[in-house]
Amino acid sequence: MRTTPGHPPARRARLVRLAAALVAAAGLTLTACGSGGTDDAGGTAADPAAQDGSSTVLDQPFEKPDLVLKDTSGKEYDLIERTKGRTVLLYFGYTHCPDVCPLTMSNIAIARKQLSPAEREKLDVVFVTSDPARDTPEQLGEWLRGQDPSFTGLTGDFEAIEEGARSVGIYLDKPKKEKDGTWVSSHGTQVLAFSAEDDKAHVLYNKDATAEEYAEDLPEIISGGTP
Repeated sequence: MRTTPGHPPARRARLVRLAAALVAAAGLTLTACGSGGTDDAGGTAADPAAQDGSSTVLDQPFEKPDLVLKDTSGKEYDLIERTKGRTVLLYFGYTHCPDVCPLTMSNIAIARKQLSPAEREKLDVVFVTSDPARDTPEQLGEWLRGQDPSFTGLTGDFEAIEEGARSVGIYLDKPKKEKDGTWVSSHGTQVLAFSAEDDKAHVLYNKDATAEEYAEDLPEIISGGTP
């Protein structure tokens, strides 16, 4: 358990310090959202903080995924190059998600509004679709504008997106259409916070992270620290 000086006991208890090897260990399940309106469990990427809190400070931070996709204007977007030297919150989800995705992005949007103008200027929020067949740039752009117009939406080839997600321990299941016409899709619900200092993810949030928790943590992350 991380015991960072300066934070109250309740705050310290919410943060769990785990090795990245544990985060990526096979066989640990995550919570994922499905288009049927319920939460599903599955996959092999881990969401270890779910048992002990809503965030994890990683001993071994993740490298930023090597993703070159399309943004909501249809232009090429190189994640590593475009966000180099900036604080980044990265999330994989889809616009037809009935619950977790809109709640997560709403919480981040609320927290972002509480930052100072200078802090907001240093933060990029990137939403990568896990359902590129349905999430066209136009659909993705419209959905994200309803959350926060500053958010960046990316879409492209599913296999490339899946590989990038896997590199940071996020599980994606390729969406499929059932015989009754409904779509089944599940994905890891973690948000990765990348530091501007080294372009690595030092903090991982699970789906239980609240707007208040993001608002509390982001100023410190933006300043180059960890909560």
